[in-house]
Amino acid sequence: MKQPLPDRLRPENLSEIVGQEHIFGKDNFIENLIAEDALPNLILYGPPGTGKTTVARIISQKSDRRLFKLNATTASLSDIKNIISEINPITAPNGIILYIDEIQYFNKKQQQSLLEFIENGKITLIASTTENPYFYIYSAILSRSQVFEFKPVSSDDIKKAILRAIKCLEKEDNIEITISDEAMNVLSSISNGDVRKALNTFEVCYKSTKTENKKKNIVFDNVLEKLSQNSFTGYNKTGDDHFDLLSAFQKSLRGSDANASIYYLAKLLEVGELTSICRRLLVCMCEDVGLAHPSIFPQVKTLCDIAMQVGLPEARIPLCDAVILVALSPKSNSAYIAINSAMKDLHNGKNYDVPRHLKNVHCDSSNINKNDNKKSYLYPHDFENHWIKQQYLPDEIKNKKYYIAQSNKTEQSFEAYWNKIKKSF
Repeated sequence: MKQPLPDRLRPENLSEIVGQEHIFGKDNFIENLIAEDALPNLILYGPPGTGKTTVARIISQKSDRRLFKLNATTASLSDIKNIISEINPITAPNGIILYIDEIQYFNKKQQQSLLEFIENGKITLIASTTENPYFYIYSAILSRSQVFEFKPVSSDDIKKAILRAIKCLEKEDNIEITISDEAMNVLSSISNGDVRKALNTFEVCYKSTKTENKKKNIVFDNVLEKLSQNSFTGYNKTGDDHFDLLSAFQKSLRGSDANASIYYLAKLLEVGELTSICRRLLVCMCEDVGLAHPSIFPQVKTLCDIAMQVGLPEARIPLCDAVILVALSPKSNSAYIAINSAMKDLHNGKNYDVPRHLKNVHCDSSNINKNDNKKSYLYPHDFENHWIKQQYLPDEIKNKKYYIAQSNKTEQSFEAYWNKIKKSF
């Protein structure tokens, strides 16, 4: 039985890895470090199918070091100790490389157990993770390692991998293969930057295409249509994928780009992020639209309530209404700035007592005459325009201004109204 196509096509050199030119392109310094026998510990961070495991294998071969592989989802501390026990000049004359896949699943104790051997040079650690290493990997490991971020592979680079696969299969099966531009475009796009997934999908399509006179014309529209329905299978609801997608959604809303907002809404809907969508919409409505268009508050809240009540797939319709409303509304973050400024003052020690005349006279337990306190407070509704000048902030910050009106119709109308009222004082 043949190995899967991605395994048969694994690159033999770092320069053959597609899509990571920022690491292995021009002036590939990792190859220089291998040549100088100065390879550091490495943390390879990025989504699946971008070449992390392949890089560990190539580095092991090029540096002539024995490679041990562990998967942190199933490995234990005893597995690490067993590998360490095999280190000796006979079995590993040039040292060993310990490759730990998905290292984020190791707990702190397991990660700490590696430190002694990293520091004394007995092993060179290469660890891969699909999650942000600065959140999941013990800081002492990070400080002794170089972190490289692997990026999702572009559609153009995935096409290069597919063309390499075609040449491989033509040679193996003594057959001529042609592929339509449309099929190539769909294949490269539904893989979501995952070369392994693209090659596996291509192999399925290749095997499902009939052979005629030692030729295969790979169009496979029906196969691709079925396979493209599962294009989100690599999505991680608890990892970076989740937060990156939500971040893009909220930033597109804030940036008033309705088209991008709808696109990210669609992606979030595909993976069932209904509650997260509503939460981000409500936050963005208050933080970014704010007082520039406060009349949308009940509208967006109602649309989110409808979405939660009807559920998917129908929820997509009220949510798209809400997204367009938030994206295209005028923007103001004056309330966001104001409350952050007030909280910053509190955190910086500006926690002052409430002015005497504003205290609750019914609950005041001091010995001062409560009637004096009551008389000192001026009830605004007793005065013209329901306003009278008096101090509300504590003495220490009595002239502090937290709220600054921004240049939108609603806030400017508020400011004009109160400027007119207060001019008489």
